[in-house]
Amino acid sequence: MEGLVGVSRVTPVRTHLRQKHLPFVPTSSLKFTKSSYRNRTRVGMNQHPKSPNPIAASIQPLEASALSRFDNTQPSKEVLDLWRNADAVCFDVDSTVCLDEGIDELAEYCGAGKAVAEWTARAMSGSVPFEEALAARLSLFNPSLSQVQDFLKERPVRLSPGIDELVKKLKANNTDVYLVSGGFRQMIKPAASILGIPPENVFANQLLFGTSGEFLGFDKNEPTSRSGGKATAVQQIRKAHNYKELIMIGDGATDLEARQPGGADLFICYAGVQLREAVAAKANWLVFNFEDLISSLD
Repeated sequence: MEGLVGVSRVTPVRTHLRQKHLPFVPTSSLKFTKSSYRNRTRVGMNQHPKSPNPIAASIQPLEASALSRFDNTQPSKEVLDLWRNADAVCFDVDSTVCLDEGIDELAEYCGAGKAVAEWTARAMSGSVPFEEALAARLSLFNPSLSQVQDFLKERPVRLSPGIDELVKKLKANNTDVYLVSGGFRQMIKPAASILGIPPENVFANQLLFGTSGEFLGFDKNEPTSRSGGKATAVQQIRKAHNYKELIMIGDGATDLEARQPGGADLFICYAGVQLREAVAAKANWLVFNFEDLISSLD
């Protein structure tokens, strides 16, 4: 993203993990220690279990020095009013709706995790064009159709704590919900299905395969396949439905880009998985859990 040159500071997540024997990870399976609003902590899983067992995370308090660097953890009245009256909310998926960065997890499954994760960090900081980072990451492991299918069976989606309740709350308030992601439809579909978000409300990239299931690349016609693509997708959504107030929620530089004329009115930075400080500092509202957004709608 313009104005975010170089790799920004990314604060990793600290958690204690306990394996549970359940088919997937609903948000109710993640247990949290309670803390004050300004001492909210981040949830994140940097390593995926080798089995599809869900993870229960006990969150560690964020250092006071880290929180003191931000003055946007409490919403202004204007921000709160816009949030409560939004016609539509667009969510990023990786490290926001879901605990993981999907492409990193797929790469790790295919044996190229470390190298791809390094590219992901650069892409999320805005230090390289998104389309360049996307092509480079995929070229490191060239996933086949069968690998993607096996991955989805063995590594079920892990939703971020509270996202299901937040989506239900927004729908109850007649707010339309969208998923806008630089990830891939094949991997986002399970999360959208669980959350009750229809396919037409999902804007994401598409992996392409040949007749034998060999990897061919990705659909470059998708707006989210290139730098500024999320902003373009959000602008298309707003124009198509004539929304008066629209909000973008995510963790990365590409999500922040969506806040521009004709796009999102507000950018809420969700740092419950990854705290990308250069992005968080520019947000209208910085939150470390979805509970704060849920309670603010009451």
